[in-house]
Amino acid sequence: MNGAESDVMVVAGILTLFYRIVPTAVGEGPAGTATRNYVARDSDGARWFVKAYPAATDLDAERRALELGEFARLGRIPVPVVRQTLDGDLIAAAGGMAVSVAAYVEDTETAEGGLSGDRWAAVGETVGRLHRTLARHPAGPPRRVPAREVCDVKRARQRLDRLLALFATRSPTSGFPAWARETAARRLDALPAVAAMVKGLPTTLTVQTVHGDLASPNLLLRGQQVAALIDFRPPGHRSPAWELGRIVLDPRTVLAQPQWPTGLAEAVAAYRAANPALPAEDLLAVPRLAAGYLACSVYPLSEAVDDPAAVTPELEAYGRNRHAAMVELCERLTEAEEILHDLLH
Repeated sequence: MNGAESDVMVVAGILTLFYRIVPTAVGEGPAGTATRNYVARDSDGARWFVKAYPAATDLDAERRALELGEFARLGRIPVPVVRQTLDGDLIAAAGGMAVSVAAYVEDTETAEGGLSGDRWAAVGETVGRLHRTLARHPAGPPRRVPAREVCDVKRARQRLDRLLALFATRSPTSGFPAWARETAARRLDALPAVAAMVKGLPTTLTVQTVHGDLASPNLLLRGQQVAALIDFRPPGHRSPAWELGRIVLDPRTVLAQPQWPTGLAEAVAAYRAANPALPAEDLLAVPRLAAGYLACSVYPLSEAVDDPAAVTPELEAYGRNRHAAMVELCERLTEAEEILHDLLH
């Protein structure tokens, strides 16, 4: 028996002993960023999504993340039900493996293909309801913070300086590492312009409990509608406007949809109808926050030195798309803001 077969056996045993789920089949599921995932079918024909955590995972933090998803689900946000163990825990551990189990969401696709059509409004409305629900989370009510805390150019400079120092010791001459080094250098040179762009943000922005990792792989779509939000992070305060921009202005959407400023307006209008408490000035800042976030990020450029094994052709393509989308957002920022201004005022 090889390692993969042994892991499947461990998963099957955990499901039986801790969840009273008798699996008739267990197989590997969609790849996770940090987890190994499985899909199990039980004797009633239902399917379950099993997430296996790496050995060094902070399981208490993962429990808090699962609890946050359950809190959102109680607010009628489409979040898969987490199956509790027989002892009422959200995570089970045995045989050197720790797992959580949730209902499998059938017939869906991730938002990695980008937004178009009615999906703009559907995503905006769902994220608005999510933020309205999470504003009531016990971690604390929404509050205002200086805009520099949301888009930190000083911290970006530190990260880029560190990254370029590491590249200097290795001097890549070709491929993704060489492109990443050149791109990091251009990002560093452009930081004064980014700082000027950030000055155009409101003096303060709202922060509150949010999903925490609302990226395209964690948004499941069924047709033109949102089927589920998955993979919450532990409760933490971040800008809801930043989170909205992160998902609706995903680089793949920006590059594939020339009319993205109009789509953005559709998403913001639906968001505002679902969550009217977020100030209009925060919503107007969505494209500027999205552009600033990409300009200040070192991911996935940093993978070339921090985790070279993680640099796959798919990650290389994503890295180039992120940079191209950042350029596109900056070039059309005024256009997008004018459309939002007409919508919000």
